[in-house]
Amino acid sequence: MRAIIVRHGDTFRHDEEPRRIGARTDLPLVESGRAQAQRLAASFAGMAIDACLTSSLRRTRETAAIVAPGLRARPTDWLREIDHGPDEGLPETAVRARIGAAALLAWETRAVAPTDWIVDAAARLKAWQTFFATAHGTILLVTSNGAARFALLALGMPPAKLRTGAYGEIVDGRLIAWDVRPDEQSRC
Repeated sequence: MRAIIVRHGDTFRHDEEPRRIGARTDLPLVESGRAQAQRLAASFAGMAIDACLTSSLRRTRETAAIVAPGLRARPTDWLREIDHGPDEGLPETAVRARIGAAALLAWETRAVAPTDWIVDAAARLKAWQTFFATAHGTILLVTSNGAARFALLALGMPPAKLRTGAYGEIVDGRLIAWDVRPDEQSRC
């Protein structure tokens, strides 16, 4: 089994202040996000992809349509974005001021969500474990950074950020690459 885990492309222009968006904010890709998806598509050209799973939000479906135009993406509940509760839509500086650096660090390094975010970590972890145990072939999964972190946890690894327009690759339960942007040479 080969899982290609892609984070959707940019949803903010470079001159906009990024905000913490998740399950309740259905943003489209911006021009740079579509370009990121096109670079991903070029890097996977010629790869036989058997299925494509996404979250239900537009940014993941748009990314999948560009990366794998011949496949029908199947929205899957366990790939849905995190619900950031009262922090949804706020700039990162406001989120940090409200919940504190320690809470954000716990989320980034251990996937422990702040108290008022809506994250069923146990269910997400189980879904990834079940996927890895039962999936066959090459599967493209397009999701968010918050949801993707549980893939690494399912492998017994600490979570790590997956930047917009980047991918990770897991083959037969082994991490091959993480946070790779086709226009860069970073590999895990």
